[in-house]
Amino acid sequence: MSFLNQITKVIKEGYNITKEEAIKLLDYKTEELMKSANEIREHFCGNHFDFCSIINGKSGKCSEDCKYCAQSAHYHTNVETYSLLSEEEFVRDADHNAEQGVNKYSIVTSGKQLGSGDIEAVCKAYETIKGRVKIKLCASHGLLGEEALSALKSAGVLRYHNNLETSRSFFPNICTTHSYDEKVETIKAAKRVGLEVCSGGILGLGESAEDRVDLAFELKELGVDSIPLNMLSPIQGTPLEHISKITEDEFLKAAALFRFINPTKYIRLAGGRNLLSGYGKSAFTGGVNAAITGDLLTTCGNKIADDMQMIKELGYTVG
Repeated sequence: MSFLNQITKVIKEGYNITKEEAIKLLDYKTEELMKSANEIREHFCGNHFDFCSIINGKSGKCSEDCKYCAQSAHYHTNVETYSLLSEEEFVRDADHNAEQGVNKYSIVTSGKQLGSGDIEAVCKAYETIKGRVKIKLCASHGLLGEEALSALKSAGVLRYHNNLETSRSFFPNICTTHSYDEKVETIKAAKRVGLEVCSGGILGLGESAEDRVDLAFELKELGVDSIPLNMLSPIQGTPLEHISKITEDEFLKAAALFRFINPTKYIRLAGGRNLLSGYGKSAFTGGVNAAITGDLLTTCGNKIADDMQMIKELGYTVG
């Protein structure tokens, strides 16, 4: 029995793969890894597929210097900027997504953290959505503390989003205005107040394959529930605008490895789906079982109806 077949077998029996074993898997062809990753996904997660949608609730003028981001005030990207949208806009958008069968809905806001006044406003919006719309609520409002996170939970939010973005060792190459530990503490604080956590990263920032493995293990240690994987779409005006894009094969191999390392979690396609053939259709047969659908923050996504049809044709159930 090959190492790949053996490690797949023992993972299905409850074994936790080591970093050394994950690195060894990098030697296999992407197609082989995807096949085994999908086997692991079927064993632990079945055929349920999780769709979420997001709205860019507050855009631009971010104080942070994340080198990939169109919304950073440090760079000139011509991104649209605006303050927090109204409650009516949030409710209307959530209802539109729910009517199309989307499972979860998140308001995402720019900035290191949302201020107290805006926290009150989004909490009121979440409460209204919870009362009127049949959809689960997520939130993404930066590096919040326990008080603000508790308020979100009381307002009806079930899951908090805060990406680690990359490995701990590579992170200083990407951001200098906040630390990796601040992100980790936000995740731990969200868990302490009883929120589920969605946290992942961006592939193609210039990191190594080992950095991707390290990120997957960091997320495993933190016990996050959903792992969004973004493929970098270089934005003109940012420091990474001229970076060489990773290949689709590299992205699919990394996504498969995330399944080996986090066998029971949602592995979710997020930003950059438009850079993948068929909006990432191959990934959904390689261990990935979730996606953001509809438009993203500063880039276009896939139409919800088209995503629903694709997933059902692949044998998944939604809802």
